[in-house]
Parts: sequence; C-alpha cells; structure tokens
Amino acid sequence: MDRFTVARQAALDVIVATLRALLVATLVSLSAAAQSTDQYPTHPVKLIVPYAPGGATDIIARHLSVRLQDALGQPFVVDNRAGASGNIALEAAAKASADGYTLLVGNVSTNAINESTFADVLPVKPSRDLIGITKLVEIPHVVVAATTFAPSSIREMIDWAKRNPGKLNYASAGLGTYPHLDMLKLLKAARIEATHIPYKGGAGQMLPALMSGEVQVSFINLSSTIEQIRAGRLKALATIMPARLPELPNVPTMAEQGFPDIGTNAWQGLFAPAATPKPIVDKLHATVVAILAQPEMKDMLAKQLMTVAVSASPQEFTGQVRAETQSWGEFVRENKIKID
Repeated sequence: MDRFTVARQAALDVIVATLRALLVATLVSLSAAAQSTDQYPTHPVKLIVPYAPGGATDIIARHLSVRLQDALGQPFVVDNRAGASGNIALEAAAKASADGYTLLVGNVSTNAINESTFADVLPVKPSRDLIGITKLVEIPHVVVAATTFAPSSIREMIDWAKRNPGKLNYASAGLGTYPHLDMLKLLKAARIEATHIPYKGGAGQMLPALMSGEVQVSFINLSSTIEQIRAGRLKALATIMPARLPELPNVPTMAEQGFPDIGTNAWQGLFAPAATPKPIVDKLHATVVAILAQPEMKDMLAKQLMTVAVSASPQEFTGQVRAETQSWGEFVRENKIKID
C-alpha cells in the first residue's frame, strides 16, 4: 500500500471517529434533554405578574400557582413586577432563560398593545420574544366612577366635562394600556378632554384612587370592581358587553348610550420565553387546561366574574395574540399614538 493510500485511510479513520463521537454526544444530549423535559419541573417556577397585588391578573396568577404546585409537585411563585405599563415584567420574562422556569401571566395590554405604543422604547418584542401557552380567562369591563362624582351615566359624564373644561380626570393601569386607549377613543368620539392619571400597579392602585375620589372615572375590569360596586363604594356608568350583565342589570351598555364600538373586554394568558422547548410548553398547556376544566375552579372564577377560556393549543393562542397585536398596531398608527 503506497503512502498516499495510507495517509488517506488514516484521514478517513479520523473523520469516522469524529463523527461517531459527535453522534454519541448528540444522542446523550438528546437523551438528557428528553429526561429533563419528562421530569419538568425539578425546582420552583416563577410566575411574573405585570402589576401590583389585587388586580385580575394577579388574582388568576395566584389561583393558578397553587394548583400548578399541586399538579406538578414544585412551587409556582408569583412575582409581582409592577411598573412601566407592564414593560418591566415583559422584559424580565422575554430575557429569562427559556427553560420553563420563568413564565408570564400577561393580558391584552402587555402582550398585544405595548409592542406598538412603546415601539421606540420597549427593548423586547413580545410577538417575537414570547410564545403563548394558553389563554386563561376572559373578563367583562365596565366604566366606573367615584361616588363623589355627580354624573351617573356616560352622557351625564360628557355633559359634565363640557360644563367643567379641564376638570375631568381618569385612571388607567398605565400609559398605552387598553383602559387608557379606550378612554382616548371615548374622548375623541365625545369631543371632550380629560386628564390621564396612570397607575403603574394596575387595579391594585386604581381602586383606592377611585374610591377616595382622587380620580373620577375609569375603564376597568368587572372582576376587580364588582364587590366595590355592590357595596356602594364605586358606581358603574356603563358595561362593555353587547347586552346588560346579569350582575348589573340596571347598568346600561356603552352601545345603549351611543358608543357601541368603544371598550375592551380583557383576557389573561400564560406566556413563556420564545425558545422554551415545545415539550415543556405542551406539558404546561395540558396541565393548565386540566386545572381550569375542574368544575370547582370554573365556579370559583365565575364568582369573580372570570370566564374560563382556554386555547386549543399553544399555537392557536400565539396566533391569536399576534393577530390582536397587528390590529392594535393599526389603531395606534392611525391615531398617531406614541409613548416615549
């Protein structure tokens, strides 16, 4: 055998040995990954909430955390990251390790609107950097007012604002949130002006401000306000649903008061960093869906005006959120809404 043949054979032997080593390493890695996914979770999981304790997003996160721990055998710890209209929480979740141990309980504001309203300052892109696991619940919204505020309907509020220019103010969960944008729609349609008072802690901070009269009105979810309305600490001016709510039969809808296309009914959903392994996402989806399908869970949430509305798959929910992101983006651009 000549030297060239020997050298070529030696080179081939090296290549074959290298490929074998790579194949073994790959199989070991895949086996370890599969085992890790099967055993998930092996230590505590963080559920990031974009608001202070007390609001609807926080409520569903805390209900879910207890039952996820029971189902999967590890603590699911609620981590409230209030501030910047939910962007602090969005950034923390999007930049977390994509291993299933950091999740986000978000909503239509954080995950479908902020991408457009904060396009120039938000360092992450929710539609790209986060994936949906499942929608959790849907919640009807109302327009509420402080009891010290004289008007008792939307039309009376508009007339009051026209008689008292510069004196109307309203609360929201932060700049660019849908309570903020919904009120902007109403102000534009009614041709009135009002001062925006944002509360970075969401409903947990908005409610005390409304009940004390610090602010006068707000779009807000019914789950956070129903007890205060029933107790006479707040009054409802309108509901957002197409028909009157059985919980508030005497409160007219926005449509009845001449504004059929204004107002957003909220959803809450569970998200993970975009590169989270599909088996972990699927496991979380199946577990959460099973938890929310339990009759006692549905009944408990219904008492808090939350309707269970899970997604058929993570892909379906991710697609829905991306479609809403596009729709809200068009509204923001058409109305030249920009938040620095």
